[in-house]
Amino acid sequence: MNPTRRNVLKWGLGGTVLAAASIGLPAAARADSPVTPGGKPTDSWMSYLDPNLSLLGMTIPGTHDTCCTDPANGTEWSHTQNWGLPQQLEQGVRFVDIRCNGLQGTASEMGIYHSSYYQGIRLQDVLDQCRAFLSAHPTETIVMRLKNEDAGGQALSDAEFQRRFNYYMDTLGYRGLFHMYGWPTLGQAVGKVVLCADFTFPASWNLIHWADSADQFNVQDTYTGVSTGTKGQLITQQFDAAYTNPAPTTMYVNFLSLAPSVQDGLEFPKDLEQTLMDDSIYPYLNARTGQRARFGIVPMDFPDFHVNVLEMLIDKNFV
Repeated sequence: MNPTRRNVLKWGLGGTVLAAASIGLPAAARADSPVTPGGKPTDSWMSYLDPNLSLLGMTIPGTHDTCCTDPANGTEWSHTQNWGLPQQLEQGVRFVDIRCNGLQGTASEMGIYHSSYYQGIRLQDVLDQCRAFLSAHPTETIVMRLKNEDAGGQALSDAEFQRRFNYYMDTLGYRGLFHMYGWPTLGQAVGKVVLCADFTFPASWNLIHWADSADQFNVQDTYTGVSTGTKGQLITQQFDAAYTNPAPTTMYVNFLSLAPSVQDGLEFPKDLEQTLMDDSIYPYLNARTGQRARFGIVPMDFPDFHVNVLEMLIDKNFV
C-alpha cells in the first residue's frame, strides 16, 4: 500500500491544548469537521494555540496556485488544485497563493491567473470567500500572498496594479479584512487576512514584502529544471533549516510543488507531487511524528491527495 495514504498513520495526542477561551472566542467545530490524528478540528485548529504566539513561530500549511482548480483554464500542466478555496480552508489550509492580472473587460478589477490563463474567479470572489470563512471561524487567520502575475495581454504595470489594489481596499471596502503591517501574533491576526505583498509598492506603504526574501522571507521555491530527487532534498533541507531556527525574524517558506521538466518525462504536477510525497516528504514527516516543529509556510499541490501530510503539518504546531 502506498505509504502516503491516510490509513497508515498512527498518531498519539501530544502537546498541551489551549482553550479558545484564552482569546475569548469559541473553539467549537462543526460536527462533521475532519479531525487531525492529534485531535484538532481542521476548520478551527488555530483556536488551540496560544494567542501570543507569533505567526513566525508556526507551521502553516498552504496551497500553491490556490485557485487553479480546472485544467480547462489552461492545461493539465497548470492544474494544481482540486479543492476550491472554501474547502481548502475547512480542511485546514491557512496560506493561499493568489496571483492576479487585470480582468478583461473591466477598468479596475483583477482576476486570478496562472500565467496568462484566467482561472474563472475574480479577486473579489476570493476575498469574499476568505471573509465568509473568517466570519464563521473567528479563531482563525489566513496568510495571503498577493502577486502581480504580470503575464499575457492582461498584464498590469506596477502603477496600475497599485491603483487597482487601492480600488479593492477603499472603493470596494476590503481594507478592513487585512492585517498589512509586520508579522503579528495569532491574537492580533485572528479574523484577518495577513497580506504578503508580492508586487511593487511605495516604501511608504510599509507592507510585508514577499519579494524581500533576504529581510522578511527565506523561501525555497525551486519549481523547474531539477529532478524529483533533487527537489526532495531541497524540501527536506528547508524543513531542517526552519526547525533549527526556532525563533526567527524571517518567515520560512517551503514549496512542495514541482513543474514538469525533461528530467521527469514531462509528467503532470499531480504525478510529480505524488513522487515527492512518497519518496521525500512523507518519510521525513513520519519519522518525526512526535516532534513539534515550526516549519513556517508550506504550500503544496493537491492536498486532497495528501490529507495525511496536510494534517501532519497542522499537528506540528502541537506535538
